[in-house]
Amino acid sequence: MILYLHGFTSGPQSHKAQALGQRMRELGLGDKFLAPQLPAAPADAIALAEDLIRRHGVTTVIGSSLGGYYATYLAETFDLRGVLVNPAVVAHLSLQQYVGPQRWLYTGERFDFTLEHVEQLRAIEIPLLAQPERFWLLVEQGDETLDYRHAVCRYLGARQTVLAGGDHSFTRWNAVLDPIIEFAGLADSL
Repeated sequence: MILYLHGFTSGPQSHKAQALGQRMRELGLGDKFLAPQLPAAPADAIALAEDLIRRHGVTTVIGSSLGGYYATYLAETFDLRGVLVNPAVVAHLSLQQYVGPQRWLYTGERFDFTLEHVEQLRAIEIPLLAQPERFWLLVEQGDETLDYRHAVCRYLGARQTVLAGGDHSFTRWNAVLDPIIEFAGLADSL
């Protein structure tokens, strides 16, 4: 079972979530894919993800940007595989500049990102990976939002795919769908 976690202000309607869900349905694995809308409050997002992991037997968590920060915490906490796509490395620092009113990208609904949310991010920081080999880092050097080099250093010892060019959306996403499914232990369907 794969749990996909979107980034800050994004949602399950994102290209990455939709493309992976579609590929899994094509392989007859649609029932092994979850991509929820995460709440704005990090503590609530983590609580939702923890509940899904327990109820559905998730073995791999995939996270993009802020979702990658969440995925790191969850993979470490539950001993899962983690795929991190242009992840936020120190989310409580990089997102502090966004404190204030925000909008969900796909629904337009407003929410407030607060200093309390920043503290909730700080509370789930994982300073050192217990088993970096359980992680796969996917970054593009052209990421205009986050410095990919921070992730390369942070996930030392993990499988790493570092690609020239691209941007924060991870432009080569469709090319890595099958390898991600294989990394998740679902290769029998490929």
